[in-house]
Amino acid sequence: MIIVFFGPPGSGKGTIASIVKKQLGIPHISTGDLLREEVKNKTELGMKAKAYMDRGELVPDELVLEVLKKRTEKPDCKKGFILDGYPRNVEQAKTLDRMFKIDYIFNFVISEEEIIRRLSNRRICPKCGAIYNLISMPPKTPGICDQCGTALIQRDDDKPQAIRERLSVYKKQTAPVLEYYGDRVINVNTEGPNASKTASEKILRIVKGEV
Repeated sequence: MIIVFFGPPGSGKGTIASIVKKQLGIPHISTGDLLREEVKNKTELGMKAKAYMDRGELVPDELVLEVLKKRTEKPDCKKGFILDGYPRNVEQAKTLDRMFKIDYIFNFVISEEEIIRRLSNRRICPKCGAIYNLISMPPKTPGICDQCGTALIQRDDDKPQAIRERLSVYKKQTAPVLEYYGDRVINVNTEGPNASKTASEKILRIVKGEV
């Protein structure tokens, strides 16, 4: 089973995928995380991608496809996967259709104001990868990771100016993918109290054929 989570940055794709994947027993593949791992490891691909990511721009299709292919060829993807962060434009969507049979496409709906509020308050542990939000899920000790005690950081692309640029890029280049997919898209609201829980439950009911 191959599921695509589609939506703007900060719409909850990663959080909801972490819930759904446990229920379905398939991995969550975030192209953003894969690219950041390449950057962290200072690979040739990672260094090429870093310049785009630092500016809040989309990484070129060929670089994203290269890292995605490498990940989906691993054994844990044989039963399927949840794809988060790809496709981001129509050409990527066409490429994905040629590569795989997509079972479900979920589009996460959320306001721009809420996205900026969420992302600008997000903090990451550079050591263990734990994610916090200063408003909804703060660390027990301000600025320190609960799990490993490392000082938390704010990613460059989570700063307000970069967020606005990411949203602008999304509207211009990525939103048309919804038109390409047409009636294959299932809209899911990811704004409001307990949004992650509510959205996850809806997705699981649909995938399991309960609605």
